[in-house]
Amino acid sequence: MKHIEGPLLSIDLAERTATEHDVDDVLESFIGGRGVATKLAFDRVPTDADPLGADNRLYFTTGPMQASTMSFTGRMNATGVSPLTGGLLSSNAGGFLSRNFAATGASAVELVGESDELLAVHVRDDGVEFEEVPDLEGAEVPDVVAWAEDEHDLAAEHTLCIGPAGENRVRFACIMTSESRAFGRGGLGAVMGAKNVKVVTFDGDAQPSVEFPAEAMEIHREASTSDHIMKRQGTSSVVDLGNEMEAFPTRYFSERSFEGASKINGDVVESKKYKKGTCSACAFACKLPTRDEESGLETEGPEYETIMAFGGNCAVDDIVDIMQSNELCDRYGLDTISAGDTVAAYLAAEDEFGNAELVHELVEQIAHREGVGDTLAEGVARCHEELGVENWTAKGMEFPAHDGRALHGQGLGFATSNRGADHMYGTFYAYEYPLVDREDAFDPEGVTPEKAEQLVEAENTRALEDCGVVCRFSRGVMTPGRFAALFGADFDELLAVGGRVVDLERRFNNERGFDRTADADMPYDLPGFDEGLDRYYEVRGWTDQGVVPDDVAEASADD
Repeated sequence: MKHIEGPLLSIDLAERTATEHDVDDVLESFIGGRGVATKLAFDRVPTDADPLGADNRLYFTTGPMQASTMSFTGRMNATGVSPLTGGLLSSNAGGFLSRNFAATGASAVELVGESDELLAVHVRDDGVEFEEVPDLEGAEVPDVVAWAEDEHDLAAEHTLCIGPAGENRVRFACIMTSESRAFGRGGLGAVMGAKNVKVVTFDGDAQPSVEFPAEAMEIHREASTSDHIMKRQGTSSVVDLGNEMEAFPTRYFSERSFEGASKINGDVVESKKYKKGTCSACAFACKLPTRDEESGLETEGPEYETIMAFGGNCAVDDIVDIMQSNELCDRYGLDTISAGDTVAAYLAAEDEFGNAELVHELVEQIAHREGVGDTLAEGVARCHEELGVENWTAKGMEFPAHDGRALHGQGLGFATSNRGADHMYGTFYAYEYPLVDREDAFDPEGVTPEKAEQLVEAENTRALEDCGVVCRFSRGVMTPGRFAALFGADFDELLAVGGRVVDLERRFNNERGFDRTADADMPYDLPGFDEGLDRYYEVRGWTDQGVVPDDVAEASADD
C-alpha cells in the first residue's frame, strides 16, 4: 500500500526545539493526511486536553498523492481537538502549500505546547527556525502573507497563518493558506492562536520518492478536458438545485428556500469571475476569483456554503454583499459557514434580516471580539440561549446547506459525523439531490437501513480521500479501480483504512463524552432516524450507544 514517506517533525514551542521521530509503522498503516494525523493525535494527545490549552497538539500532514502531479491533489490536512465541538477534528485546505510542505521532507509536523511570545515558525528541509514577531500582532491574513514575502522571500504558497480571529481565539477561526484558502470548520485557527503561533512557513528541496502508474496521468487528462459546470461556477452551481429541493436554509433555518436565490446563484457568481483559479497541479480549475467592477472588490468565491450562510440564512440577496462577507472572513481568518450562521442567529434575535451593513459590522466585531462580537465568537451552541434563538448545531458545529429536513440521509450524516454538522464528512447529499448516477441515487425521503449502510461506505471513502490527500471534486473520476491502482492495494483494503480512521476519531471522542446522545441531539426529527442510527452502529461494529468497543479500537489502532 503506497503511503507518504518521512519523519514526524515534533516542534516544541515552549522549548523552541524540533525533533524528528520515525513513524514508518503509522505511515504504512494509515497512508498519510487525516489518517496519519488521527493516529498520531490518538496516541499523543491526552483525551482530556483543553482544546485551547498547552496539552492540545496541532498536526499538519500531507499524503502520497502530493508526490504526484495529478489533478485533484493540491490539498493537505490539519488535525487537533476542536474548540468549537470539543472533539478530535480534521480539516483540509486546497491551494498551493501541500507540495512545499512535502518538500521539507517531513510526513507530518506537530506543534506542541505554547509559546510565551508571538512566533513565526520556519520549517525547512535543513531545520526549523523560530522568530518572534510582535509586529504581526493583530495583522490580517494578507498582511502576514506580504510580511513572509518581504522578509523571507516566501510567497503565499509557502505559508499558513491566522488572522485576528485566531489570535482572539474565536471558536470557529480558520488557519489560512495561499491567502484565501482555509482549513475551515471547527476552529483550528483558535488552536494555533492559543499556541501563540501567527505563521508557519514551509520550504525545501526534498523529493518524495513515491511512484505512480499511468492512471495518474489519465485522471489529469480527464480533469483538463472535461466540460463540467464546476469549472465555471464552482460549488455555487448548486444554489438553484438546493433551493428547488428546499434544502437551502433561509432566515436562520426558519425557511428552506430563498426567494432571492436567483440573484445570488451560480450564473451571477460566474458573471463576476474574471479569471481561472485552481490548486497546485490541478487542471480542473474550479476556483472562483471574482471581482465587482463598480466597487473594485475582489475575492475568491463565494462558494455555495458561503452563499447559503451569508445569503439565504441572513436574507441578503446582493452577491456583492456576500462577496464582501466572504472577503472579510478570509482577511480575518473565519470559517464562513459558522460565521454566517452565527450572524444569522443574531439577525433573527434582532429582527434584522437583510441588513448587509450590519452583517459586515458583526463579522468585524466577531474577529476582534468587540461588543456583541465577543458573545458571537463563541458560536451558536454557546450563545443561542442569550440570543433567544434555537440551537442550530450538531455536536456544537453550525449547519451548512444541504438541509437534512429535505435530504434525510444527509440528516443522518450530520448526526453521525465525528466533526459535527459538516457536509463534507460523508457527502451523502450527493446521493439524494442526486449528483451521482441515477442507479446509485436514493430517494431523499426517509432514513432507511440501506442509507445507513451506504453512509458508512461514503464516510470511509471520504476518510480514504483525506488520507491520500485527494479532493472531493474527483467524484466520478476516482473510481475504485483507480484508487486500487494509485494506492497499490485492493479497494476494500483501502476502505478499511478509512473505517479505522473513523473508529479512532470516534473512540477519542467517546473518551470526551460523545455517544449516541450526542448523535441524536439534532434540531429536527427524521422519519426512521433511530432505526437508521442502529443500523449505522451495527455496520461499524460499535455498541448501540455509539461507543467503539475496546477490541474494535485496539484493532483499528494496531492494524
